[in-house]
Amino acid sequence: MSASDPSVNQARRAWIKRLGLVTTPGLLSACAGNVLRPAETRAAPRVIVVGGGFGGAIAAKYLKMFDPQLQVTMIEPNPMFTTSPFSNTVLVGLKSIQDITFDYQQLSQRYGVQHIQDSVVEIDPVHKRLRTASGLPLEFDKLVVSPGVDFRFDTLEGYSKALSEHQMPHAWKAGPQTLLLKRQLEAMPDGGVVAICPPVGPFRCPPAPVERVSLIAHYLKQHKPRSKVLYIDAKRGFPEQEIIKRRWDSLYKGMIETVQGGDGIIDEVIAHADGTSTLVTGFEEHHVQVANLIPPHKAGLIAATSDLTDESGWCPVNQHTFESTRHKDIHIVGDACIAGEMPKSGFSANNQAKMCAAAIVAGLRGEQVPTGSWINTCYSLLSPDEAISISRVYKLSADNKIVGVHNSSGTCPINLQASREKEAVYARGWYDSITSDMFT
Repeated sequence: MSASDPSVNQARRAWIKRLGLVTTPGLLSACAGNVLRPAETRAAPRVIVVGGGFGGAIAAKYLKMFDPQLQVTMIEPNPMFTTSPFSNTVLVGLKSIQDITFDYQQLSQRYGVQHIQDSVVEIDPVHKRLRTASGLPLEFDKLVVSPGVDFRFDTLEGYSKALSEHQMPHAWKAGPQTLLLKRQLEAMPDGGVVAICPPVGPFRCPPAPVERVSLIAHYLKQHKPRSKVLYIDAKRGFPEQEIIKRRWDSLYKGMIETVQGGDGIIDEVIAHADGTSTLVTGFEEHHVQVANLIPPHKAGLIAATSDLTDESGWCPVNQHTFESTRHKDIHIVGDACIAGEMPKSGFSANNQAKMCAAAIVAGLRGEQVPTGSWINTCYSLLSPDEAISISRVYKLSADNKIVGVHNSSGTCPINLQASREKEAVYARGWYDSITSDMFT
């Protein structure tokens, strides 16, 4: 049977459902026997978590679940978290920004995690202390850094952070730029062109550009039917491209144009005073009314300034424990870390944070770190009622690298209408489950 066989996928979904979002078989059971029996004679270790996203919030929660006596502090400057998953639905009016925004009250009230609303500006790995933007000094025994991604604005001539904030939003971190891009779509005259330009190299949630193209095309079909989406991508292709393009042709005939490979390398961007933009490639100039440029990614700024990144711009870690290979007792999870073959996604960050929390608790007790496995599923909506998914199971190899399990990857039966409709239901169920895991 192939990975896309319906019976295989049905079994996969049933297995995932049994596991829930804790996709590290044996991990919770390994810790469960100890979770209510921390060592009585030791002082409670201080664990600080930097960042309150899919990795940070889960790490903080599960540290307290695995050992309630730990002093766990999460430092996150925002009182609320807006998820990048499902932010594409906000762009086109299927959800509001409030629908994808959550608070941290339960982390504090139910689990006892202290939330300091501040930013970390300096980490001293030698003396195990850090300083926040407000000048607050804090010491730690263990530190979890989950800073997400930052952007390499200097890789596109003519583009800048300032330009992204008022004319060419990337909207790859949900929040103000999501609403800016939404307003641009609403203001664009019928007959206009929306350009969507994903980056090359490792970047957060690789299937999301396909979803963004699809949902913006859906919006234009409903409200501005003479308009087009121009997908400019320096990569030659994306997973299941031919089937997805056929589906685009069926759903949005004549509305989506793709420029890929060498023809999709953007050499320069030009912002015009009237709000339009010109994107210059090697062979053509594309004049567009809305330019959604997504620059290449790197680890969040605090990781780079704290000597946690290597020449790639990402954070090397022991892929069993997620401890930094550059500094002892500092762990990095989520998009910023180099996690073997795992993609950079919210689901991956959730998995990694749980394994990291288990590793920290085991290490503090002098116990053997449990060996887990991980799973990632990425959903992409092709329309409000159709979606596709790509899944894979991962394990730790003999040389401590996260690798895909043989024959564990697969996509939904994308050529079947009923399957695509079910995947849209599963996508919403996944979102409800993972946000519940984070915030309740």
